[in-house]
Amino acid sequence: MSLSAVIVDDEQLARDELAYLLKDDGEINVVAQGKNGLEAVNLIKEHSPDLVFLDVQMPGLDGFGVIKKLLDKKVRLPKIVFATAFDQYAVKAFEVNAVDYLLKPFDKKRVAQSIQKARAKHDSEALPGEKIDALVRMLESQKHPSTKVLLKTVGRMFLVDQKDICYAWIEDGVITVVTGGPAGIEGQSNCRTLEELLDSLDPNIFWRAHRSYLVNINRIREVVPWFKSSYQLRMDDKKQSEIPVSRAQTKRLRELFGL
Repeated sequence: MSLSAVIVDDEQLARDELAYLLKDDGEINVVAQGKNGLEAVNLIKEHSPDLVFLDVQMPGLDGFGVIKKLLDKKVRLPKIVFATAFDQYAVKAFEVNAVDYLLKPFDKKRVAQSIQKARAKHDSEALPGEKIDALVRMLESQKHPSTKVLLKTVGRMFLVDQKDICYAWIEDGVITVVTGGPAGIEGQSNCRTLEELLDSLDPNIFWRAHRSYLVNINRIREVVPWFKSSYQLRMDDKKQSEIPVSRAQTKRLRELFGL
């Protein structure tokens, strides 16, 4: 019995290694590969695979976030095999109905065992509605955005606290993140879209003020009235940057600060 599979991992070497091991099996047809959580959601919707090998830790939308988005979009859940370099996620992986859990670097024997488990569950019934509802609640309650964000700048990589991020913007597909204060830094994020970056941040603090900008509302220094009843935000970075507020978000700004 041949099974269709999708591989999602942000590391090219990990994808190549797993694809090689699956090819040895002979009855796993890898129909697509992705390198982040948003691609995972789109590929699963497009291909409806029997099995997905899904990295737990990815920039932006992580493996558990992928499951949540699929449930939100009411997409049929494939059988999931989670993969990661850290075994601390093992229990949570099985709580979201994973078929199996693989540690990196991948072991040929363990991959074969995962395939056997997937085959055994292939004909099992889909999750009942009440279990899906419970799964959504569990994922919501356990989703804690990482407190650290990776930034690349001048050949170096910095881990910065979310609370220190002042704002971020996207231009020509590159996301630049600026931290606040006189010692602030400016670096590039691994995320490909602002939506992906926003998924990894605390939604109670970060706000999409404009289609090209998101801001930390705790780092807004001043709200500056602009022409035609619009506003700009003067931020708490060393340049005191001014960020535009789109017309669509002006109402939200007024609600935030009682303007």
